[in-house]
Amino acid sequence: MLTIRLSRVGTTKRPFYRVLVVESSAPRDGRFVELLGHYNPRTEPEVLDVDHARVSHWVTNGARPSDTVRTLLARHPAPLQGDTSAEADRAVVAHTPAKRAAETQAAT
Repeated sequence: MLTIRLSRVGTTKRPFYRVLVVESSAPRDGRFVELLGHYNPRTEPEVLDVDHARVSHWVTNGARPSDTVRTLLARHPAPLQGDTSAEADRAVVAHTPAKRAAETQAAT
């Protein structure tokens, strides 16, 4: 069975991840089928650079995203076709850790 999951490629204390399609039995940093993008949690705001069209292709063909990848894709939705760069920037800013913490506090 195919899985969409993260593979760590960063150095010590500087994590950087690849979003990959892999066979579920493969090791974390082992062979993969396709590279879908990158995730950098150390920037402000965090950056998820993924080819959303390929992700949807693999999901329709039976690949199952891991819990972490599913959460990341929900926090960073695919841009709409007519998006300008200013609208895309606002979407990224809306997903900063500080913004999420404020929303969490307001909800409780």
